[in-house]
Amino acid sequence: MNNEARPVAAPGSPVRGSRSGQPIMVLFDLLSRRWAMGVLWNLSDGSRTFRDLQERCGSASPSVLNTRLKELRSVGLVEKAHDGYALTVSGRDLFQHLEPLGDWAMEWVPSLDAGRDS
Repeated sequence: MNNEARPVAAPGSPVRGSRSGQPIMVLFDLLSRRWAMGVLWNLSDGSRTFRDLQERCGSASPSVLNTRLKELRSVGLVEKAHDGYALTVSGRDLFQHLEPLGDWAMEWVPSLDAGRDS
């Protein structure tokens, strides 16, 4: 499998699931890549070294993790910090928008179980 960083499409360019390349679809394409969300979540409470990120993203291979970091850095969501990697201002802003989705998902899960029981 090729783990080279794929260029992140520019808004207006086609991405998976969208021929129009609406900005939200470009973002979803990026965030749906393996371990992209895991990297954002694990950097949300401060900077981390590559090794620490690798431990927190247990099943991510070093090459996949490195690829994700390159992609997230290329769009200004992650930056190299003096002590590893950190979210940029834009990355922290994105996380603040994503965090409520995590809360919503926790409330949503019981309805899935209830639907299976019916």
